[in-house]
Amino acid sequence: MRRRPVLVNASRGGLVVEEDLERALDEGLVAGAAFDVAIPEPPPPDSTIMRLAARPDFILTPHIAWASTQAQQALADQLIDNIECFARGTPVNVVRGAF
Repeated sequence: MRRRPVLVNASRGGLVVEEDLERALDEGLVAGAAFDVAIPEPPPPDSTIMRLAARPDFILTPHIAWASTQAQQALADQLIDNIECFARGTPVNVVRGAF
């Protein structure tokens, strides 16, 4: 990485050791960071990630990017399609050997 990168984690909590990130921010090795994930979710008030969230060089947002109106509608449409296909006797998205 180039010097003083900005780190973004929007995939999974636990991929970054938060204590190491805090140290890297303190030492100026990382310019800033933005997370929308934590372990556990929600993080406890006394956790490292909540301490990081108080810093001006760190952004913490809720892990809800998947919950846009369009994403929720797509899930609802898939659910209805799955139920209708099952009721017609032509189920979709079947995991073979599951039963």
